Amino acid sequence: MTAIYDCSVDSQLLTGMRLARGAIGRGELVVIPTDTVYGVAADAFDAKAVARLLEAKGRERTSPPPVLIPGLPTLDALASEVPPAVRDLVGEFWPGGLTVILRAQPSLQWDLGETRGTVALRMPANPIALELLSETGPLAVSSANLSGLPSATTAAGAEQMLGESVAVYLDGGEAGSGYEAIGERPGDTSSTIVDATGLGEHGGVLRIVRAGVISRERIAAVVGEELLAPEASASEASAPVDDAVDAAGPEASASEASAPVDEADEAGAAAS
Repeated sequence: MTAIYDCSVDSQLLTGMRLARGAIGRGELVVIPTDTVYGVAADAFDAKAVARLLEAKGRERTSPPPVLIPGLPTLDALASEVPPAVRDLVGEFWPGGLTVILRAQPSLQWDLGETRGTVALRMPANPIALELLSETGPLAVSSANLSGLPSATTAAGAEQMLGESVAVYLDGGEAGSGYEAIGERPGDTSSTIVDATGLGEHGGVLRIVRAGVISRERIAAVVGEELLAPEASASEASAPVDDAVDAAGPEASASEASAPVDEADEAGAAAS
């Protein structure tokens, strides 16, 4: 059984973080805590590692993982354009439970799957995740669960589903405890996913792809209700999404979202 490192114990934290950095560098998988749910992470710029992540979860390339980032400078480095409304949203809700889908920089040398030129980005509000991200750079992070099962909110729960497909498990305590569970499913603490690819210099709207811990009302308070597309019907919202990162449960398909959304936080994480 792969070891789980209790990050509340200084010696285990130091050992676990060192081993996690090494595993990411070798193209292996690591389970990390986020503020929403636990996520399974891989080097976003290592195509084989991303493929290993999707295989461990039982996912296809049509469900590319979101990317967790350590801060706002990385947002500008990975997205080809960040509309003012998105800057307002991340200024209000990052680090935290909001994942934003944007057009990716065309020069990026990565392969997250069938993204159609987009990327789902989130800065998680978790010190362990942020410390690791500051040392490794952007990580592809999907919710730490097998596809179709609820996302793990503990490291032990993640280990029960993912087992030895993961090299290192970092235990940061129960995830999601800082949020009110207002997602689409009972007890769901997945991040809210907003698709901003419809925004342009000639207008457009933001679309909430998955309801999560950041409510529509809070988003509207920042950008205005007129900038939000009408809420999707229950049938439209019932397909799978993932976030990790921020990244549990049913998802909206990547084709419907016109972007890389992933099963349940962490995205989700949406996805951590």
